[in-house]
Parts: sequence; C-alpha cells; structure tokens
Amino acid sequence: MNDLPTPTGRDAALADAVTAWLAPRFDEMEALLQRLVNMDSNSFDKAGTDLVGEAIAALLEADGIAVTRLAKPTYGDVFRAEVPGRAGNAPALLLGHRDTVFPKGTPATRPYSRDGNLAYGPGVCDMKSGLVVNIFTLRALKAVGGLSFPVVALFTGDEEIGSPEGRQDIEAEARGARAVFNTEPGRISGNVVTGRKGGCSFIISVKGRAAHSGVNFADGASAISALARKIVKLDALTDPATGITTNVGVVRGGITYNTVAGAAEAELDLRFVTPAQQAPLMAAIADIIAAEDVPGTTATLTARPGFPPLEEKYAAPLFALYEPTARGLGFEVEGEFTGGCADSGFTASLGVPTLCGLGPVGGRAHTDEEFCRLDTLVPRTQALAATLCRLA
Repeated sequence: MNDLPTPTGRDAALADAVTAWLAPRFDEMEALLQRLVNMDSNSFDKAGTDLVGEAIAALLEADGIAVTRLAKPTYGDVFRAEVPGRAGNAPALLLGHRDTVFPKGTPATRPYSRDGNLAYGPGVCDMKSGLVVNIFTLRALKAVGGLSFPVVALFTGDEEIGSPEGRQDIEAEARGARAVFNTEPGRISGNVVTGRKGGCSFIISVKGRAAHSGVNFADGASAISALARKIVKLDALTDPATGITTNVGVVRGGITYNTVAGAAEAELDLRFVTPAQQAPLMAAIADIIAAEDVPGTTATLTARPGFPPLEEKYAAPLFALYEPTARGLGFEVEGEFTGGCADSGFTASLGVPTLCGLGPVGGRAHTDEEFCRLDTLVPRTQALAATLCRLA
C-alpha cells in the first residue's frame, strides 16, 4: 500500500484558498445538479449518458480544464479531465459515474424538485450530486493554479451494471495514482465510506424436459424442481458472521401449472468482505450448479461483471487526512462500512489508497424517493478539495 507523506509546503497552504473559492458557489452547484438530474442517463442509454458527459466536458473546458473523451462501443464513453500539476508527480484520481438505474424518460415525468433542504430526482444522490462535487473540485483547483501533482477525474458511464467497459480505464489510471477519491453518496448518517463489500451476480439457467403433469408426468424432468433444490443450497452459503451473503432475487420458469417445467432461470447476488473469500465461494457455486439435482436436468452459470471489496486498510490513510479537514470545516464525520459495491473496489484491490462516499449526503437511492441534502453540497466539496491540497 502506498505511503502518504505529511502535508507540507505550498499545496497545504492552498487549502484555505480552495475553500474560500467554493464558499459562494452553492447556487451554481445546485443549478448544475438540477441540469444533470434532468438529463436521461440510464446505463443502457448510451446516447443520453454521453450527452451528460458532453455537458460536463463543455463546462470544464470553459474553465480551461482539458478533457479527453475515451470512446466505448456499448455503454457511455469515459470522459477524462485533468488539472495539471506544477511538477511531474503521481496524480490523485477522482471517480464518478454518470449512469443511473432509471429508465429513459424518467426525468421528463419526475424531474428535479426541491423541498426545503432536500432535492429529489432520478440519480440526485447516486450520483449526480457527486459529479457536481468532482466538477467544482477541479474548477477550484484550477482557479488557485493547481497543485504540485496532477488531479485527474474520470466520469464513467456504466458503474450501475458493474463497469464492464469503464473498469479498464479506472484501473489504468489508478495504477499510477497516489490516491483515489470516489464521490459516491455520503451515508445518511453523514459518514463517508471506508469499507465496502465485493460482489458479483449470476444468471442460472436450468433445462429439463417438458411433459403434461397428469398424462405423462414421468416423462418430464422439472427444471423448476431442480432450480429449487439449487436455491436451497445457495442460501446455505450465507454466513452472516463472516459477511457472506447469497440472494436469489429473481426466479422465472415454466409455462402453465399443469406442465412439468422444461426450463427455469434465476438471478443470484453474491456479497463478500475480503478477496480471499471470493474464490472458494465461486467454486462452491459452480459445484451447486453442476450437480444433477433432478435426473434429466442440466444447468449453466453465467457471471456478470462484479466488484472487488474496498478493504478498510486502504481507506485508513486518506480518512486520517479527510476527517480533521472536515472537522475544521464544521462537520464531524466517521468512517462507515457498507454492503454496497462501487468502483472504489477496483482501485483498492490494486493497493492504492482509496476513500469513498465523499459526495453530498443522500439516501433512498434507486427509488422514486431518492434525495440529496443540499446543505452538504458545498461543505463536502470543500472537504474533498482541501484534502487534496493536504495530500502533499
């Protein structure tokens, strides 16, 4: 794991300058948040997700911040922005994803709205508000002349589906980085994220033999019965004491109640805490799927893109810088562990110091009640920018 030096010199002195530059920017930040929330950007809507990226790029380029577009064939392109350093030191990396889980057209029927201190809308906390934090952090650093090291931000377009195309760019940038900051939502508690579970998901497909359940029942081989037995075995892998969970959240199969099912399908979610847990679990799941639980049936397992865990040891050095910075800005924060996955797992798995959940406080993500606490928009941006100054 990279060691972080004690902050000294000109960079540390710029913390007050970036904080002051950001202090009067609330109206600008909220206006940008509203604009981004009202833009379609479902993970599978490449055109919409890319329009969000183009809007971000135009704003940054207007401030003289260089943006490079890395084309992707299927999902949203990656937009790479950089505020150069005064020397050729290893960069700090900011992460943020533009995609949301909400279907195309959602912003038209449920656009950005505000009720007092709370903002609502599709993706308002996960993670359009985090994008605003990254954008204004870059602008603040540019305004004060940059740091001794470059600050790079990746605005990706496919995190909600496991970053199948964005991952390679995240890992490539992280390998040369001194630290990574991910502006996923701050927790409802107000805390930042210092640990995350790893996770992956699977499609389980079972084939059997269809038959009439009354006339020739014995000729059939029920795919549903086989799948049910597998689900019981998969459930038995859950071990709350070690943080391992398996969840079959979707089941499909059969055509009528009086037909022995010729096919069935399920979707499995797996979560784990440490990298060492993953391989044995994958082997156990493969064995369960390979077993012929009902004679005449076969099953296959298809893995989707997944995330490594963010182990707390990789967040600790950055949290040690962030926590006193936040306290100096007037808010208390602790580190918090969450079962959710994020791109921060990719960078931590490379041994790079990584801190997550640095966006504004929000909650109820992926629902119609998703919200963002607007009073945390400026302070969380100030804390990130000032922490970068103190990275030395």
